[in-house]
Amino acid sequence: MEYLVTMTTRVPDGTPDKDVDDIRAREAARSRELVAQQHLLRLWRPPLKPGEWRTLGLFAADDGQLETVLASMPLRVWRTDEVTPLAPHPNDPGPDRPPKKAGVEFLTTFIDAVPPGAPGRAVHDARAGEARRARELAEEGHLVRLWVLPGKGRALGLYQAADAGEMQGILESLPMYPWMKVETIPLTQHPSDPAIANR
Repeated sequence: MEYLVTMTTRVPDGTPDKDVDDIRAREAARSRELVAQQHLLRLWRPPLKPGEWRTLGLFAADDGQLETVLASMPLRVWRTDEVTPLAPHPNDPGPDRPPKKAGVEFLTTFIDAVPPGAPGRAVHDARAGEARRARELAEEGHLVRLWVLPGKGRALGLYQAADAGEMQGILESLPMYPWMKVETIPLTQHPSDPAIANR
């Protein structure tokens, strides 16, 4: 099972820089171990406000195992974790496809907002077109992963694009776009991201 984990770290006031540096070094070493164990799949930095210290992580673990994995990370002494379980999506390109493009990565949340009374045939056709478009975007290297989120009609996509403008164009090309609420978060590279080592 895969999980998206929002990790928020708050270092206590007055903590010596040496202690912070030590824990960060141990965190990086533990991250490498978790990558080798195939528990840590990706790490990113979302947009941060001044003074914020937040990381998004994609983890894999068996039922009940994730808490043990997260608790083994040294920064957990100063960190709170918000866990979102991710279920397989039928349009997911799959985890084993290497990225085809360089560029900015984006996490995009989709919420199905088909209005009551929308013609059934039009909705059916749009959903079928969505599956075709997902395959095209995966072949082009834009759609990296796609998951089902908890709650009705919710999905999470990991995309790559040259910039926010291209990302918006990709979203608007989706047949279901007029009937979805969309939230997009640009991601920046994390120094311990497994994808860095694999490039």
